[in-house]
Amino acid sequence: MRKAVFVLAPLVLLAPFLFASCLGASMDISIRPDGSGRIVLEYRVSQMLESLGRFEGNERWHAIPVGRADLERSLARIPGMRLVSFSSADFGGDLVTRAELGFANTDALVAFLDFTGNRAEISRQNGANRLSIVLLDPSAKIENVDLLSFIREVSAGYEIRIGLNLPGAAGLETVPATVPGVRREVSGGSVSFAIDTGEIPQITDGLALEVSW
Repeated sequence: MRKAVFVLAPLVLLAPFLFASCLGASMDISIRPDGSGRIVLEYRVSQMLESLGRFEGNERWHAIPVGRADLERSLARIPGMRLVSFSSADFGGDLVTRAELGFANTDALVAFLDFTGNRAEISRQNGANRLSIVLLDPSAKIENVDLLSFIREVSAGYEIRIGLNLPGAAGLETVPATVPGVRREVSGGSVSFAIDTGEIPQITDGLALEVSW
């Protein structure tokens, strides 16, 4: 059985070096007709990554934000975002964290998905809403063959998954249209995107999602 694996939403804007560290993520976003909604996210950090925060006396600090305080500090910078629930526990040798967030409007959602302000946006085109998310920048490449092989090995069983429940008939596209290893599902107002973590560093042309409803 595959490990269900997840990440803090801003980290979904993928960096190959995160995936070299045995990290997986899932994020489920529900948007109501008025633009408010909730995010249920989980992220799984392997003990290999967790141990990186323990060198040179840094036991108190994690390599990525896995604590409630870290998440609350991030949300405090975004008007309209709030933490509903939070839990974290060891499971199968990994640290698994689950959080539920609420957002008051789509501006808050976009700000949470991308603090930089240039990798996620919601627009309205031809009477339909469109959410665009740049998951992997084309310039983010790993060309070392040995490193790529190592990433595939340590990432076995981990995946990145994003699901959305939308207030209308939904559509999902990836840019580019064909990406090896990507799994897409569309059913009514629900869409889902998933890819094995180890496949991500091998993508050479970048990767973006276009969700419409």
